[in-house]
Amino acid sequence: MTANETAFEGVSPAKLNLFLHITGQRSDGYHNLQTVFQLLDWGDDIRIRANQSAEITLTCPKIPLAPERNLAVKAALALRAHTDKLDLGAHIEIDKHIPDGAGLGGGSSNAASVLLVLNKLWKLDLTADTLAKIGRELGADIPVFVHGHSAWAEGIGEHLTSVNLPEKVFLVVKPQVSIATAEIFQTKELTRDTPAITIATFFEGRYRNDCESVVFQKFPEVKAVAEWLGQYGTPRLTGTGSCVFLECQSRAQAAKIAQQVPAGSRAFVAQGVNRSPIVTALK
Repeated sequence: MTANETAFEGVSPAKLNLFLHITGQRSDGYHNLQTVFQLLDWGDDIRIRANQSAEITLTCPKIPLAPERNLAVKAALALRAHTDKLDLGAHIEIDKHIPDGAGLGGGSSNAASVLLVLNKLWKLDLTADTLAKIGRELGADIPVFVHGHSAWAEGIGEHLTSVNLPEKVFLVVKPQVSIATAEIFQTKELTRDTPAITIATFFEGRYRNDCESVVFQKFPEVKAVAEWLGQYGTPRLTGTGSCVFLECQSRAQAAKIAQQVPAGSRAFVAQGVNRSPIVTALK
């Protein structure tokens, strides 16, 4: 990864939710939760060039969204609006590897990367807390990527406590289905009253993903992948997405299992990291 006065190139990281408890539903319709975000050393390749064109442009061939619907563009526009410097411009290029609707935080990570990088390239000197506040208006998962550290999260995901996690190797498998978060949270069968736990309880291994049973019921393809991975260990669903992950002893073991995944599924191997590669590169 490289950074200079006008351009940056690096990796916008994916994340796993190592567990997910839904502890209540708020009057505004959002859900209170507890989770741990594990950042990964794998993600989207992102290149950003700052300029004085007053335009925010995007190249993202694998995701044919209109630029105004892309979270990365929304983040750049929100950051510029915060500064009142409307002559600031940028061109963003994203080579997508993180699949959509997978529970890996791809869009949120891209938005956070844009906030962090343009804060530096535009020489704004805003704090991480300010950038996280701007990002929170666009998506609840953006702040964890802005702060750039694996974290314990509560509230709707905005109350973060950095945690140092063992940097384990994971095999992540995505079946041929993408899942919208809203669809899962709107399901009446979703458990919404799981008792809150402590960080210490998490490290003791007493947790689950409350969305897993709902996802398995609505999307049998995801359940089938989890059952297949079960022969190698204890697979878990990440967030509300379609990806199932398995902790492995080594990259070699993970790669060997990946070669055998059921037809139609996509697999990748990644290592957990405590610091985001984007944040590290910008130091």
